[in-house]
Amino acid sequence: MSALTHIVYALAYLVAGGAVAAVLPEMRPDADPLLGWLAGGAVVLAGALVHDVVTRLERERIASRRIHRLHDTVEALAEEVARLRAAVAEESARPHAGPAGYDAVMQEVKLLQSLVTRLAERRAPRPPASAAPAVERRGSAAGTPPGVPVQAPASTPAPIPAGPMDDASVLEAVREALEADRIDIYLQPIVSLPQRKHRFYEVFSRVRAGDGQQIMPDRYLEIAEREGLIATIDNLLLVRCIQLIRETERRQHSIGFFSNISAATLSDTDFMRRFLELMTRNQALVPKLVFELSQADLRAGGAVTLGILSQLSRLGFRFSMDQVSNLDFDVETLLRHEFRYVKLDRALVLDPARAARVAELRRRFADEGIDLIVEKIETEGQLVEILDTGFDFGQGYLFGEPRPSRKPG
Repeated sequence: MSALTHIVYALAYLVAGGAVAAVLPEMRPDADPLLGWLAGGAVVLAGALVHDVVTRLERERIASRRIHRLHDTVEALAEEVARLRAAVAEESARPHAGPAGYDAVMQEVKLLQSLVTRLAERRAPRPPASAAPAVERRGSAAGTPPGVPVQAPASTPAPIPAGPMDDASVLEAVREALEADRIDIYLQPIVSLPQRKHRFYEVFSRVRAGDGQQIMPDRYLEIAEREGLIATIDNLLLVRCIQLIRETERRQHSIGFFSNISAATLSDTDFMRRFLELMTRNQALVPKLVFELSQADLRAGGAVTLGILSQLSRLGFRFSMDQVSNLDFDVETLLRHEFRYVKLDRALVLDPARAARVAELRRRFADEGIDLIVEKIETEGQLVEILDTGFDFGQGYLFGEPRPSRKPG
């Protein structure tokens, strides 16, 4: 009860007592005037007693509520303690807590060792320092957004001089980044529409030069592929992706990751054998990883690529197709090889000339359990147009630009 309420109660019975003391002598002129004062005093006393009783009852109600809250808090704490005990027991029983966890870590180490060995085997002689072109200092670029430092470099290479970057400089920077573990990981959300809830993250890579500047994928991917390094980059990205998935499992976050995989990586038999061994021992992580292939890679790879995808799908992996330019899909082949996602560029989806074909595909894919994801949504206006077409997933800077992943561990 507030102080103001107490004052109001006190004024009420004081005024009532004063009124009785003033009015009673007028009503009974023959009575003793002292009787009016006694009656007024009795009213004030009765009011004070009622005030005291009401105050006590209110205090008891407050105390009762506090006791109930304390009781609820104790019960909640007991439940939390029980949950934590169960979590500790579950964590102790997980594979990574014992020898199996050690085996998993050792497999990851072996995968990384195989990447370093492959890099050393393919390492070409460095160009003379005087002939080494300088590296471009471009801080932004179009194309695939990506990366976060996942592990501190083992050594710090000399900074690459500023200036325009030619192919030889890019190649040298990529090799140095691989040797020093400066292939950074970035994550961009894929959201459900219209809720905009994060359902997946796409994993990208960026090369960090010796001075900390980033080289964007649209600059280094073609060169790395031409020089036989793209598989090494992809392989490292996959290992990092598995570490991210394990971290989300540890934090009990239910979210999946899309990771690009090239035909060169799929044909890297030594790495794929080791990778499959690792995932066989960590079967629970498989549903959280979606491999993404470009439409061109899938078509160029032919039966060989599809055969490798079949092996992966038997283990439980699912796939996504991106960089789509041709809307003539072999839906049966996609279903047979567990392609459950297809990404379409926003401009393609909103192209009036392709509207009928896109609508037909959306209906067919929905019937077959293939989700369509619209990429490169950057404004609210674009989102409104996409929602009008009935798509369920979106990706783009409107929902979040690529941000560095935290270091696993």
